[in-house]
Amino acid sequence: MISPRILRRRIRSIQSTAKITRAMEMIATAKMRRAQEQALAGRPYSDKISQVIADLAAQPASGGALHPLLETREVKKIAIVHITSDRGLCGGLNTNINRHTGNFIVGQDVPVSLVTVGGKGRAFMRRAQRDIRAEFTRISDHPTLLETLSISHIIIDDYTTGYIDRVYIAYSKFINVMLQQPMLELILPVEPATIPKTESTEYIYEPYAQYVLGELLPRFVEMKVYHAILESIASEQSARMTAMRSATENANELITDLTLTLNKARQDMITKELLDISGGVEALR
Repeated sequence: MISPRILRRRIRSIQSTAKITRAMEMIATAKMRRAQEQALAGRPYSDKISQVIADLAAQPASGGALHPLLETREVKKIAIVHITSDRGLCGGLNTNINRHTGNFIVGQDVPVSLVTVGGKGRAFMRRAQRDIRAEFTRISDHPTLLETLSISHIIIDDYTTGYIDRVYIAYSKFINVMLQQPMLELILPVEPATIPKTESTEYIYEPYAQYVLGELLPRFVEMKVYHAILESIASEQSARMTAMRSATENANELITDLTLTLNKARQDMITKELLDISGGVEALR
């Protein structure tokens, strides 16, 4: 039987842990709400700019060259913008996206370079001895577009100069509080979405369609990277809230079990002492 002193020490330790996980759950809940609002608010803009670019790409070209971000060429090198969190304690979120990206890299026949966003992804790719082109950490919980422009400009410049021939972005998409889905999407070359005939609309572009397209394409890539980071942050806070809630519940269950064990140990001690006293009384008689 474990000593009651040791059991009390364990119970106090687990109670302290439960207080910490409960506090972390509350913090993650507060952060998740704002991050979720940002991620969901950006989706209509993402859909609309994709529709506008599709319409622009369908316009007849005025004899000019194809924009570099639309150019498709033989794939000799691939880049991946790999987005994870800086901190752990968020369940299997980082493990899932790291595994998803790792399996994709293993299946490629050409070299793959990485732009890592977040400490967990950077550490994973370093352990796997992958080529890291650039790394970004300590992204704020509520980033602005300006904070993510340096990430976008790296892949835009590398693609424009021909250093890489295809760019993917890997992130965790926020589905709901309980579900975050690892995603791997192609962002370069830009593949304009197909507009259904029922939704097609004729626009007049000034000064002309190809000029507007050339101005919008870099903005489109910047928006895709920024929105993927927002989705990842919302997923991180949701996963952390769920993980901390589960940890708190497990700690409380363990405290209950240890309390029962402590009570049994105390009863055994009391019973033993009573037996010793009774035995001593009988011996004196």
